[in-house]
Amino acid sequence: MTKIADWDDHIGRRLRLRDLRVFFAVVQSGTLAKAATQLRVSQPAVSQVIADLEHALGVKLFDRSSRGVEPTVYARALLTRGRSAFDELRQGIRDIEFLADPTAGELRIGYPESIAATILPLLIERFFEKHPRVMMSTDVVPSPVFKFPGLLDRAYDLFLARMPLPLPQDYPANDLNMEVLFDDPVVVVAGVHSPWARRRKIDLAELVDAPWILSPPGTWLYKHVVQAFAAKGLEMPKPRLVSYAMDLRVKLPVRGQFITGVASSVLRGSDGRALKKLPVDLPVWPWRVAILTLKNRTLSPVVERFIECAREVAKEFAGPARTRK
Repeated sequence: MTKIADWDDHIGRRLRLRDLRVFFAVVQSGTLAKAATQLRVSQPAVSQVIADLEHALGVKLFDRSSRGVEPTVYARALLTRGRSAFDELRQGIRDIEFLADPTAGELRIGYPESIAATILPLLIERFFEKHPRVMMSTDVVPSPVFKFPGLLDRAYDLFLARMPLPLPQDYPANDLNMEVLFDDPVVVVAGVHSPWARRRKIDLAELVDAPWILSPPGTWLYKHVVQAFAAKGLEMPKPRLVSYAMDLRVKLPVRGQFITGVASSVLRGSDGRALKKLPVDLPVWPWRVAILTLKNRTLSPVVERFIECAREVAKEFAGPARTRK
């Protein structure tokens, strides 16, 4: 294998970005034929690129079989580092675009559905007031989100999420930066026309048989409702409806029959004006809204501007933004 001292010259002569793109396509598709179709080139051309890469590196990148190709340990190492290199190059191009036109750029955001009911609409609106030509794409990521699909493999620039305390055991702390924007504790709510909404004081025991809507077992909200009732020596209520869908959990109580638990910031939205926080004595349930970005990844100027805007909007929800962790 070529000595490390020779690699600067070796990479320039032997490795091309096009070759790495072909390599990524083969890893992703699992066969040379599928990679060729994806890249709109012939299979022999793909095969030749992989053979040239293996010759340049002096190692075998794929194990071949009748079912296709399987990346070797060398291929996985190249995939990890190569993906980072491509991402940094892409970020550099985006920086140039922003410098040429500070009102333009591209931004990709992942978030859970619950964020869409609170801070996200206002944040997007404020951001576009200053940067109207930015191209933004947003994706709802199904719960649970704590493995942050799309962020770790660089499909998103950032993630907006709710982070419970303590953090989940599978939270990838070594890979992510987390900046807490504000605390958004859970409250119990009912529609403003519900009989519950007219009460000045409600004991938790009175809600055991109430028509609850909850998120599924295993979610942070469900677990803490269990803990709240257990702390009072009460049985867990049997929910009438169990759903991940934030839209259902908010709109059905508005109609008057159900109660549910939501983040307090939900009360600021259009549906929230038809809800009322019930006067129930509950444990403090910290539920932080945070921005998450990938460690050791250069943030483009557009991403940095969006984060600055998020800090400003967060002040309107719950005081000054917190420090980065």
